Amino acid sequence: MTYDETEPVHPDGLSIRRRRHDRGWSTRDLVDAIGDACERATGIRETITPNLLKSVEEQCEPIPYATLCLVADGLGCDPVDLLPSEIESMEESLTH
Repeated sequence: MTYDETEPVHPDGLSIRRRRHDRGWSTRDLVDAIGDACERATGIRETITPNLLKSVEEQCEPIPYATLCLVADGLGCDPVDLLPSEIESMEESLTH
């Protein structure tokens, strides 16, 4: 499956939070790690705000796929790992 970097995706906020907690990181630590990873990859420091990260973790706030890629880079994982499984997505679409 391919994603348009500007199209919103609904990340698995609990997965993001779990990965952050597994590293013993605060929200601010992950925001800094995102900036560090982006700077290493591109030479430009780009990150997200702590408030956006909290919204993503707590409410699965839709974000552009490009933003999900930033979060994944900060966590050192594949962006697809931060999306709900197909089964969860199907269940969610049935309840809405």
